[in-house]
Amino acid sequence: MRSVYLLLIAFFLLSIGWYCRVDQPQSEQTFQNLEEGVGYVGMQTCRSCHDNIHQTFIHTGMGQSFGKATLQKTAAHFGPDALVYDEALDFYYYPFFRDSNMYVLEFRLEGSDTVHQRIEQIDYIIGSGHHTNSHLINQNGYFYQAPITYYTQEERWDLAPGFDQGANLRFSRYLSSECITCHNYFPEPVIGSINKYASMPTGIECERCHGPGEIHVREKLAGNMVDTSQFADYTIVNPKRLPRDLQMDLCQRCHLQGLAILEPGKTFYDFRPGMALTEVMNVYLARYSDSHERFIMASQADRIRLSQCFKESEMTCITCHNPHQSVREFDQTAQFNKACQSCHDTNCSAAFAERQAENNNCIHCHMPPSASIDIPHINITDHYISRDNIRGQKKEGAQNQGPPKFLGLQALTKKNPTPLDMATAYLALYEKYVPAEIMLDSARYYINRADREQQATFPALVQYYYLREAYDSITLLKLPSTPLDAWTDYRIGEAFYQQGDAPQALKFFNQACDLQALNLEFLEKRGLAEALVNKPEEAKETFQLVLSENPNRPIAHCNLGYLLVVSGDLEGAARHYQKAIALDPDYEQALLNMAALRLQQNRKPEALKLLDRVLKKNPANQQASAARELILR
Repeated sequence: MRSVYLLLIAFFLLSIGWYCRVDQPQSEQTFQNLEEGVGYVGMQTCRSCHDNIHQTFIHTGMGQSFGKATLQKTAAHFGPDALVYDEALDFYYYPFFRDSNMYVLEFRLEGSDTVHQRIEQIDYIIGSGHHTNSHLINQNGYFYQAPITYYTQEERWDLAPGFDQGANLRFSRYLSSECITCHNYFPEPVIGSINKYASMPTGIECERCHGPGEIHVREKLAGNMVDTSQFADYTIVNPKRLPRDLQMDLCQRCHLQGLAILEPGKTFYDFRPGMALTEVMNVYLARYSDSHERFIMASQADRIRLSQCFKESEMTCITCHNPHQSVREFDQTAQFNKACQSCHDTNCSAAFAERQAENNNCIHCHMPPSASIDIPHINITDHYISRDNIRGQKKEGAQNQGPPKFLGLQALTKKNPTPLDMATAYLALYEKYVPAEIMLDSARYYINRADREQQATFPALVQYYYLREAYDSITLLKLPSTPLDAWTDYRIGEAFYQQGDAPQALKFFNQACDLQALNLEFLEKRGLAEALVNKPEEAKETFQLVLSENPNRPIAHCNLGYLLVVSGDLEGAARHYQKAIALDPDYEQALLNMAALRLQQNRKPEALKLLDRVLKKNPANQQASAARELILR
């Protein structure tokens, strides 16, 4: 009898276990569309069966994330007030529509005279308009960010994020695969370039979160249906079927902003829903003494992980969020509150009047709107859920604590990063965001603890010396036996170039260009080295190749102009110098070269004007001062 009783108990417990797992994520079987080579089918194919979902999804932030620059897409206001001034560089920007096309005018004034103007057509708008509209320029397939952004919450134009305080890159900030693969569905990259795309979609699509749909579509067309209310359909990823860690990895592929460091051999196109993020990349974030209070915009996954709610439950992003519905078009207050009340009772400690003022909305108090430290003029929901994070509450000591102290880089996705991992992350932090000495010191600390014999350490060491401008240290390094990556070749080439060894520089620039044949920066440096080793025709061909790819490259125009002067084509040279100056009115070398040409043509007044422009912008330019003095003798 006792054995029968124990058997019944065991069966009962087994039944409870089975019952509790019915609606839990299932990971025993692998989703078939994780296999390499499974093709993408596009949102219109998905729509043929899931039109009701499509109709709501296209109105979400993701569905509206990217589009052609039209009056229908833009959230901005236009007119006389849509004027932005960059005080540091002395440029004005004015966006406008003409004949249904969007443009931005860059100009400079001296008194009432316009002394410079450049117009660029805006081809795409990036951003749903919930917080911002930023703008992209397509130059023969090469994509660049325009220097102004519309901030919808404050209804104002201003410089684009990161373009202020003298850091205005004007029309030269290229759109990398890291950026576009989060802000949009996958474009088709042109092999050998860093920002040229053969095609550009217009918004995030279904397969970004569900993975490629080829197998799923094939099976459904063959009549192989699955009752997804009872079972998982393993032909395509349904995020709710993923284990918690993989659910979070799917969302934090784009909602865990920081330093994204790719694993060797991986690209930003390689992550698929259902994979561990660490298979493709790891994310690092700089921590400061005030990081608990101040944070960057796309930090939702980092902030939620700080919350006790996250630590003490199995919640994920989709506990609260329905990715198919817009938070702006559907009032999701009840849904959000229900998620809170699934763990917390409805007896709130706040006074009745306070709760009534917030319509009993848990989110308004415990996840208050906050500014972002990397994007101006916006407020975002702070995903750090906390009793202490009440809206309007003053943090103890926050007012007089002085500048925040840098505490170090934290690996957010990898529990035990190697010394080489940390070195690579510190080098990226220095190069991209925080060019402070402590970052290079930290990188060197970790390089010294990495395996110096390991060939993977070599690129980090080269990058470290390159950022230190210790070019002689690079040229003395022993090369590894395996081929180098393009950027390491380029940095070694630059080291030899700076040391005056043009033949060796050309060797490494050629190797870099072999790996990235359409990296225009690499090509421009190769052209310089070709000119220095007395290969003027090869140099001309290189600069002409650059300009055939993108005619708006001031460096290529300036250097081609110089080669034409040497070959005796003064008029051709003048055209290229003038184009370089029209593109960049502060390009000192182009102004100096044009002044030398005018002096050679005995047009001294024009030469003096050009030299005066250089000295007005840079009084310390000795070459301009000496040339001016020579003319006035």
